[in-house]
Amino acid sequence: MNLAIWDIESSSASTDFGSIIEIGGILVDENFKEKDRFNLRCSLPEGEIFQAMALIVNKTSIKQLTQTNLSHYQMLGEVEKIFKRWSPSIFLGWNSINFDEELIRKEFFKNIRYPYVTNSSPNFRHDGINIARGAFAIDPNILQTEINEKNNPVFKLESLARMQGIDSSDAHSALADAEMTTKILNIVKKKQEHTWESFLRTANKSDTETIMKKGDIVTLNEYYYGKSRLHLVVPLHPKHCMHPIYQGWYYSIDLRTEIQPLINKSINELKVEMKKSPKFLRTIRANKAPIIIDGKYGMNVEPYNKLDKNVIKKRAEFVQNNEQFSQNILTALREVAEEKEQSKSQEDIYAEESIYTKFTSNKDTAFFPTWHAAPWKEKLNLLDKFDDDRLVGFGKKIIFQEAPEVLPEAMYKSIRREIAKRILSERKEKWWTIPTLYNEIDTLREKYTNENDNEKLALLDEFNTYAMAIQKKYENV
Repeated sequence: MNLAIWDIESSSASTDFGSIIEIGGILVDENFKEKDRFNLRCSLPEGEIFQAMALIVNKTSIKQLTQTNLSHYQMLGEVEKIFKRWSPSIFLGWNSINFDEELIRKEFFKNIRYPYVTNSSPNFRHDGINIARGAFAIDPNILQTEINEKNNPVFKLESLARMQGIDSSDAHSALADAEMTTKILNIVKKKQEHTWESFLRTANKSDTETIMKKGDIVTLNEYYYGKSRLHLVVPLHPKHCMHPIYQGWYYSIDLRTEIQPLINKSINELKVEMKKSPKFLRTIRANKAPIIIDGKYGMNVEPYNKLDKNVIKKRAEFVQNNEQFSQNILTALREVAEEKEQSKSQEDIYAEESIYTKFTSNKDTAFFPTWHAAPWKEKLNLLDKFDDDRLVGFGKKIIFQEAPEVLPEAMYKSIRREIAKRILSERKEKWWTIPTLYNEIDTLREKYTNENDNEKLALLDEFNTYAMAIQKKYENV
């Protein structure tokens, strides 16, 4: 299957309230032969305030942010077309599942587009950093890495690319990052072809679930405390291996664990044991492309290579055959989840952060293409067709940004007042405000003055001038 390797640069570190300002990708076949590529940049949506540090990292000037050929809405429309054209593929980037995937899902959601295009049939998704870490855990010689002050290998994309002799001078631009990811993964495939297919098989949630329900001893790769580690595990009993509340969360027992002392523990005692280190219970999230490989790799590393293989086998058989033990663990997990839910903050959830709180209906989703195809005046009228009030709100904001002249005067003024209220707020908000941006600029200005970095200081001056103009535009609304 083709690999669609992509990357984004954003206006913020927030996936709920930030925006994609640049996106690039490369489509390659299974042998890494390039088939297509794209790179798009857009202007910042009206009513959003950027984080200064985000723009410094991706080297974006105010001119680039405001004087582009594409609006934010137009760019997302182009991206949707390209991703559909590239289907079926395995979509992946570098640390993409934790950030890029979340951001583009929420961007599509807020722009009345189907959010799950990268992992819905016929597409799968994976993450380049997971693959690189898994390969490195099997064989540390596969990739050259820098070592940080904690004596751990560095897996930041720019660093890893540079250490392989790959040009990283344009790092933190979308297409350059996609190119670096492509080249690193090509190295992994060539040097570790025997595990490449194993890495990719968890790109599909249902295939990952099949592995878990099969019940074989497998090796799970996890990354924590700055190190990539291999754990020899066996899934819980096939009927009782998935979390009772969190769909797609599967559980396995680390086979370093003496199982016998856990058998007769109460539910409360199991909850206590779950907090102890090293963990006896390991979580495998089927929709997050975990690295699951043959059990032989875990057998070869400490502490498993010091254990009698018959002991490991007996532990695995006990877990697989003891239904009550697995049921007890799931009961404990349910109670922990319920306790966590009760202690959650009761503060309001904004529409932008509600993508997983309430899923859009099939009826509304089916109407998306019709809405986008309509003229702007008609788009406003068609908002009445949506049952989901969040979509109506998103639609009004899109029309305000793209064709404000079609809005009734009262609605236009209402949207402007809402933007002004948000961006001029003096409170600590979930999104960046003008006062927040001023504070950030002041902090960064002190830092870069001390470092004598005139280039970044010039950018900060641009940002400050822009912020003043936006403040003036909205303060008397």
